[in-house]
Amino acid sequence: MLVRDLYGTIVYWNRGAETLYGWPKAQALGKVSHQLLAAEYPIPLADIEATVLDTGYWEGDVVCVTRSGARLFVESRWTLTRTARGMPEGFLEVHRDSTQRREAERLLQARNEALARSNHELEQFAYLASHDLQEPLRMVSNYTQLLARRYHDQLDADAHEFIEFAVDGARRMQALINDLLQYARVDRRGREFRPVSTEAVVADALSNLAGAIAETEASLVVDPLPSITADRAQLVQVFQNLIGNAIKFHRPGEPPVVRVSAQREPAAWRFAVADNGIGIEPRFFERIFQMFQRLHARGDYPGTGIGLALCKKIVERHGGQMRVESAPDRGATFSFTIPDVIPPV
Repeated sequence: MLVRDLYGTIVYWNRGAETLYGWPKAQALGKVSHQLLAAEYPIPLADIEATVLDTGYWEGDVVCVTRSGARLFVESRWTLTRTARGMPEGFLEVHRDSTQRREAERLLQARNEALARSNHELEQFAYLASHDLQEPLRMVSNYTQLLARRYHDQLDADAHEFIEFAVDGARRMQALINDLLQYARVDRRGREFRPVSTEAVVADALSNLAGAIAETEASLVVDPLPSITADRAQLVQVFQNLIGNAIKFHRPGEPPVVRVSAQREPAAWRFAVADNGIGIEPRFFERIFQMFQRLHARGDYPGTGIGLALCKKIVERHGGQMRVESAPDRGATFSFTIPDVIPPV
């Protein structure tokens, strides 16, 4: 802490100031404070003084130089001092060293920027790699099937089985590439957020799942749903993936029952997709939202292991969060929030 008169001359210099700046009291008194400390103010010094004279107070970040030449970031708070008769006499300044905090904030910002660049580059790589892989994969699949048709009578049973393995592998790779492209496009090709009816969104998702619903004889219950602001196409993807999973992971011999509902929360809507399926052990709750994570053999339940990661990324793009509640053989409820005000992306 220091006190200076209206002309800038230091008239008080406590031990904290000595420790912070390295100047002994005897050498600091009588000096002009902004010259002694080589102070850099966010606005002209005259404007700060005028503010304090007018309002009695000012605070801001100032850069000061210590006796050893080190630059410090300082949180500075000024108050006006007065004489016994109430006349302005000088300025009391309380300085707090914020150099370490500022450096930590700078490092955190730099790391966040580096992480954002890395994520962007990774998404770009996934998009380009997936896009460029499609054509050669189609050629492998097409020519393998052509080989099977043209030389059908000349191939034995083992050869036909090998060709079927190759074609099945190409199909699974194509599905994986398509899911990767969808994942990479969440940010790259996301549309503007607009008012949408979630009842219409769910209707579209159910239409896309009509085949699976009929095949499994699934029962669907859709509660009244609100209108929200969102990317309509991406919201269809979320509901389609969640309802599709609810249908896929049903208990053997028991038709799936799926309920879609919405609940009002402070400043957001929470949507839920609940089922009567095989359920999930709590220890897998985090894992299932990661890329390529599968809890079951591909032969038992088909899929690429990207669907829930895609849902989570879409929900987070909307500023929401996703969670699951479940237990083995007791079904699962996947829910997510969409805030009323979506943060800028």
